[in-house]
Amino acid sequence: MIFTETELAGAYIIDVDRMADERGFFARSWCEDEFAAHGILMPPLQANVSSNPRRGTLRGMHFQLPPHEETKLVRCTRGAIYDVIVDLREESPTYGQWLGVELTADSFRMLFVPGRFAHGFLTLQDNTDVCYQVSAKYAPGHERGLRWNDPTIGIQWPIVPTLISDKDQHHPDFYLNVPVEVGG
Repeated sequence: MIFTETELAGAYIIDVDRMADERGFFARSWCEDEFAAHGILMPPLQANVSSNPRRGTLRGMHFQLPPHEETKLVRCTRGAIYDVIVDLREESPTYGQWLGVELTADSFRMLFVPGRFAHGFLTLQDNTDVCYQVSAKYAPGHERGLRWNDPTIGIQWPIVPTLISDKDQHHPDFYLNVPVEVGG
């Protein structure tokens, strides 16, 4: 695997290293040792799938409060998404900053999302599926979100979202979510 550190501390774009022949290709998409070599210790405890029939579907921006924060390894398995993360770690040099990455089924590219980051995505094609491995089990009492179009963060979505859940439309702005309490 090819790990590319992003401008957000601890977040990585991960490309598979393809071994190709006339049959197609083979590649690893998970190896505990390779992840650990990059300081990523993420034992997956849960795997999630999101199926989205319509282009322009927005899901996010979600996170869980400690001690149930989630690290995620996100991959688009059909179609294409614009995957976005926001650093919510007050001690981080990239606190409050966001990053957007296009993930497509054809590229096999993945995004590693550290804990205490908000995460969301926007579908760029109809019939888009997303799979992600998660380091923590869903904890409803610790689930939070921030508004997808909060001007404080200023996420630049590549297309206008056309389908957003009522819940995701009404997340509070960034300043109302911080500080993210550690140990809360």
